[in-house]
Amino acid sequence: MRLGRPRPRLRLVGVGITLVMAVFVVRLLQVQVVDAPAYAAKAAVNRWVTHEVTADRGTITDRSGVALATTVDAFDIIADPYLLTPAQSKVDDAPQQAAELLAPIVGGDATAIARQLSTPGSRYQIIARQQSPQVWNQIKDLQNSFADKAARGEGADVLAGISSEPHTKRVYPNGDLAAGVIGFVNSQGQGAGGLESMFDKQLAGTNGKVRYEQSNGRQIPTAGAQERPAVPGDDIELTIDRDIQWAAQSAISAQVKQSAADRGYVIVQDSRTGQVLAMADAPGYDPNDLAHADPKALGNPAVQDAYEPGSVSKLMSMAAVIDTGTATPTTHVTVPGTLPRADRLFHDDVDHGTWSLTLNGVLAKSSNIGTILATQQLGPTQPQANQVLYSYLRKFGIGRPSGIGLPGETPGILAPPDKWNASQQFTIPFGQGLSVNALQATSVYSTIANGGVRVQPTLIRGITGPDGRFVPSPAPQRTRVVSPQTARTLSQMLESVVGNEQGTGIQARIDGYRVAGKTGTANRVDPLTGRYKGYTSSFLGFAPADDPRVTVSCVIQNPTRGSYFGGSICGPVFKQVMEFALKTLRVPPSGSKAPDLPVTFDPNQAAAAPAGGTAATPRKAG
Repeated sequence: MRLGRPRPRLRLVGVGITLVMAVFVVRLLQVQVVDAPAYAAKAAVNRWVTHEVTADRGTITDRSGVALATTVDAFDIIADPYLLTPAQSKVDDAPQQAAELLAPIVGGDATAIARQLSTPGSRYQIIARQQSPQVWNQIKDLQNSFADKAARGEGADVLAGISSEPHTKRVYPNGDLAAGVIGFVNSQGQGAGGLESMFDKQLAGTNGKVRYEQSNGRQIPTAGAQERPAVPGDDIELTIDRDIQWAAQSAISAQVKQSAADRGYVIVQDSRTGQVLAMADAPGYDPNDLAHADPKALGNPAVQDAYEPGSVSKLMSMAAVIDTGTATPTTHVTVPGTLPRADRLFHDDVDHGTWSLTLNGVLAKSSNIGTILATQQLGPTQPQANQVLYSYLRKFGIGRPSGIGLPGETPGILAPPDKWNASQQFTIPFGQGLSVNALQATSVYSTIANGGVRVQPTLIRGITGPDGRFVPSPAPQRTRVVSPQTARTLSQMLESVVGNEQGTGIQARIDGYRVAGKTGTANRVDPLTGRYKGYTSSFLGFAPADDPRVTVSCVIQNPTRGSYFGGSICGPVFKQVMEFALKTLRVPPSGSKAPDLPVTFDPNQAAAAPAGGTAATPRKAG
């Protein structure tokens, strides 16, 4: 027997090993060199995770820093339907089981959630948005419970595919307080009404991003991360006073309910600075619960409603008459029971015989006829008188935006005088045939309270940026409308409306304070039919009349229960809100008595009136 030679065998084995090693080397070169970028890209898809970091939305506060709109932590509850498939969960009905567990926690519909969790091919479904930390903690506790049972072989982990994404949620701590001004954000976190919409970019800030490596859903601590921090939004400080806003909102809500009215609004303004201290409307809504809000109530009617102001507009007519020197408060005006003009017969709100009124009495008793007679004297012809009146209406801000900048504000309607029809040239002097919003009307009275200077209304005191620096709002525009003497005279005439027993505003009296104000009861245009139906009731005024600090307006649309006269239903609201505002701002009582301007005159002692029509024309006293 001959022994085999080992050398050939060793060579054969060596060649085999070499070939095998060569295959491994070639494969390694292919994986690590040739195809490395492709494999790295595939790995990065699952290894690297990028999350958007939502910026904290800025806070909206009142003038004292009390939060009216703020942001809290919240979570979007999300799901990976792939992990709930039968192959992954090891049960056939994992989506249905998960939905039954999640629905009562997130307040959703189990059938709809199950449908989301069963979406073929989906790896991402949002089950519920902006849930509180308590909700997410409850879900995590359930997850841990099911995971423990699955580990012991006691069931399937049907919540394995549920996770969360941190977000923020907008909340309004005071509920419906000032909702018409503040507005709301939609489900995507974008401002969709009021100041939330107007200042959406400043409030929203700039979102950041974070990118990190993960394994099995957990960040790898040693792998590092790339982060671009979020920049929080600006904080906005309003001129609103929360307490005065509450008083205004409570008063107007109660009166609208009592009068069974369509709606109403109250505005409180600092007479000197033009700052809006309150802007309340009723019925309102809770921006925390938009699902149950009336869509018709989501706006801000105090600036969005255009209405005919009625007798409160007579202040502007009297301003034109006095500022041009056409008449004085003691000018005699003989007011007949009816007055034929153009194509109609004009009346006052009550039937009466001939009244012997002063110009002051015309305003105190709110006579339409007396106002027509007075404004006719503004020019030698009716077209010229119309032009003079129009110029004053424009200076008071009628027919143009107030300047406050709130979304949806109406400029009102004021046609040029050459477009006034035959009756408009006689109705516009007493507030019919033109339209305003409530803020415009309030600004008219603040102008008189401020010595004849109109200050553009403002709502923003200033803005605080992410760096903590407070930037006050620019000074508002100031425009002289009437002379200081005219403003003082008009203020005294407005006091007769409230202080004189023959005035229409006696229900607005406030003990210890001199009050200047005017009632209004106007025919109302029905927005559905475009015809007159119902009334707009109002009262506007300021106090203390001897040193004005606060202007308050009350407007109620279409009261259908009880009285509809402005003095009766808005006068008490004005009084309630004004008393609260004066106390809140610590305004001292009046230091002097109101002048006793005459309301009537004795026709037997007066000089004979000039010859003319049915009624005597105004003349200067003395």
